[in-house]
Amino acid sequence: MSHSELRVIAYTGGHNAPSRVPRVQLYVPQLESFGIELNESASHAGLYPPDQKWKRPVWGLWNLLEHSVSVPQSYKYDVTLLQREMLSTFLTLEPLTKRPRILDVDDAIWVHRGGEFARRLTRLCDHVICGNQFLAEEFSRFNPNVSVLPSSVDTREFFPSTDKKNDGRLVIGWMGLHSGFRFLDEIKAALQRILNMHPHAILQIISDKRPNFHGFPARQVEFVPWSRESQVKLIQEMTIGIMPLDDTVVSRGKCSYKMLLYMACGIPVVVSQIGMNAEVLQKGYVGLGASSIDGWVTALHELMSNPEQCSHMGRAGREVILKHYSVDVLAPKLAETLFKVSGRELPRRNLMHSNNGEEQLSRCVG
Repeated sequence: MSHSELRVIAYTGGHNAPSRVPRVQLYVPQLESFGIELNESASHAGLYPPDQKWKRPVWGLWNLLEHSVSVPQSYKYDVTLLQREMLSTFLTLEPLTKRPRILDVDDAIWVHRGGEFARRLTRLCDHVICGNQFLAEEFSRFNPNVSVLPSSVDTREFFPSTDKKNDGRLVIGWMGLHSGFRFLDEIKAALQRILNMHPHAILQIISDKRPNFHGFPARQVEFVPWSRESQVKLIQEMTIGIMPLDDTVVSRGKCSYKMLLYMACGIPVVVSQIGMNAEVLQKGYVGLGASSIDGWVTALHELMSNPEQCSHMGRAGREVILKHYSVDVLAPKLAETLFKVSGRELPRRNLMHSNNGEEQLSRCVG
């Protein structure tokens, strides 16, 4: 039997779901210092393959069977944390979990299938934690108990390199799932122009699949398969990290996670000035925003031509992450929310024994 003062079970989208790490897993050891035991129940079904629709019925059945076994376990806990919906775009077993329930969302899930499942799920929960302000404004229409908690970064894992190669190689880096290639297509003309202007530069794509880009010099495009073991080193070797987006509801719902990882590693960024990207840019001199093809060319050229500016922005980006997005800084806020939803107060003695105690809580919650 656990001696924790608060026990929380978190239902996540699967072992391969990108959001489970920054929104659940990183907090497990952090919350222990607050007297909170956070246990994850993750489906082994993996991510739904949108390009293989014929697999969806099997995938959905597997997912639901696993959750049907784990849902009764929620009654052994004090709080149920739903990291999005259990089955993508459907309301299924969530009403059977124990209350109080917290819904955690880091995406504009209401845009799918008319959004009714998202509205019903939101109303079923006692509190909603949103990854950015845009999401909070939308979900507050259906539940008044909403708070904002950005996706957290493990600044011990993601950090600037102390022995970065100085071989003169310019690397424009992008990291993400292959579903995000469409954002790169949006700025294809800008990337082509900048590679022509800087013939020794390369565009490095770190992803789960090889891109099929046409119109680029083969020697200037490099694909590297993503792996958890190599991702930090690959980011550290970038000259600039990019995050293009289109101006849609889906993009405004994104939580800028790849941008935050670049910054944590001391890499300056060039990003679309959309949604949370724009908010992060306002927190410091961490990079440049772009809103047109010419804007992307100008921003990339400026940084690629000025190593000192890149270094300055990289240092500023790291400072912004440490101050606003580190898991060490965000854990007290999550702890406070979990205790509040459970109807209890966060014990002060637990707070004093946490890593940064009073200072972190006053900065995050006060």
